[in-house]
Amino acid sequence: MWPDRRIIDLFKTEFPILLAPMAGIMDHELAIAVAQGGGLASLPCAMITAEKAREQLSILRQRVSAPVNLNFFCHTPVDADPAREAGWKRRLASYYAELGLDPAAPINAANRAPFDEAMCALVEELKPEVVSFHFGLPDAAMVKRVKAAGALVVASATIVKEAIWLEAHGADVIIAQGAEAGGHRGMFLTENIHEQPGTFALVPQVVDAVKVPVIAAGGIADGRGIAAAFALGASGVQIGSAYLRCPESKVSAPARALFAQSGDDSTVITNVMTGRPARGVANRVMREVGPISADAPAFPHAATALGPLKAAAEKLGKVDFTNVWAGQAIGMGTDMPAAELTRSLAKSALARLSALGG
Repeated sequence: MWPDRRIIDLFKTEFPILLAPMAGIMDHELAIAVAQGGGLASLPCAMITAEKAREQLSILRQRVSAPVNLNFFCHTPVDADPAREAGWKRRLASYYAELGLDPAAPINAANRAPFDEAMCALVEELKPEVVSFHFGLPDAAMVKRVKAAGALVVASATIVKEAIWLEAHGADVIIAQGAEAGGHRGMFLTENIHEQPGTFALVPQVVDAVKVPVIAAGGIADGRGIAAAFALGASGVQIGSAYLRCPESKVSAPARALFAQSGDDSTVITNVMTGRPARGVANRVMREVGPISADAPAFPHAATALGPLKAAAEKLGKVDFTNVWAGQAIGMGTDMPAAELTRSLAKSALARLSALGG
């Protein structure tokens, strides 16, 4: 038996495992598979339109009768700075020349939209069981509308102060995102990535500071990690990197090969790819321009000038300019189908917890 059933009872899932919403490298296929395995399905919506989100959720609802989490960003948008954008493109000029690209050609702006009226109306229409947010919470009126639609509100904290703020502003569940986690830091009350605690230092301190259930995230990729999170007071876990090599993910073949070769020292936190700190497997541009660069425009505008480079390199089978987001446990991933992996993670965790209890 799970020592804490609050997440299971709230989410109404078989296991207290939440699929990390990984924008750009997953869609309904991975979400459906995790739901079939007993975890909470997540659909990342920060890089898609309301129409696309509606389509994704419709497909999921047709395939499985299970709760779902819709995930959104809620950062404060920053207008592009033409001077800084031009300087960033100059910093990348040698790569444009190497790949035979015209730096003066028009480029589509990077798309990382915050939760807005259209998405809030979509939540009210589709009534997902869970709505999660990254980078804080939307304004109080929108949080109220999300809750009135019947959804549980979940949000990420990277420090205790953020967790306390989230609880005070309406979060029903808090994800304690440690420094080990892949993808963007969920930070919103701090910008200092050097002070972010690791998962197993952060989780017990968040648990002690709030009354709502806490989900541990970052560096958890097997039953041992899940059991350890519960031992520290977590009520559930969020797992992302362990699912990247599953056949249902949309990770490209070159990225899969990179993940398969990765170990504990393969990832770095970088702002080069989007303008905001995120952890991924180090690629060429991260190493040569960053991993942290003062030249990178504000989020998400750093990604704009990288767009043509990413497309050109991927045609050559390279991920030199692709966000290969992953956490420090990426080396523990497998090629197992996601439903099977979810059940295996839960079974292994329960065995560990039983042994600890005995």
